[in-house]
Amino acid sequence: MIRPARQNRKRDPSIALINVIFIMLIFFLIAGTIAPPLDTDLRLVETSDLEGREPPDALVLREDGTLNFRGASIDPETYMETNSDGPVRIVPDRNASGVRLIEVSATLRNLGASAIILVTERALE
Repeated sequence: MIRPARQNRKRDPSIALINVIFIMLIFFLIAGTIAPPLDTDLRLVETSDLEGREPPDALVLREDGTLNFRGASIDPETYMETNSDGPVRIVPDRNASGVRLIEVSATLRNLGASAIILVTERALE
């Protein structure tokens, strides 16, 4: 008796994908539990009630768009002539225009600032 030839079945490629995803899931479950949790008796310092002050070497962008440095009005060109080393820190007023902040940042970069760092307030809630 002659048997008909077997048809080759194509393997379903989704099985390999499911295996890879399962292995990744196991890996991330194990890797995520390596760091020990914080002590339950630990109480973190609360800083939301502290009075903040800008760093002494930072430019302050006021609400009206003017720049101050150490309490005196200044323009970006004068600031870069006297403080050309290192990154420039800018402390923008909460109500200052975003467009003005971008203009000042671009001007400082064009004048040779290596980096612009925005100093903001972060409060724990």
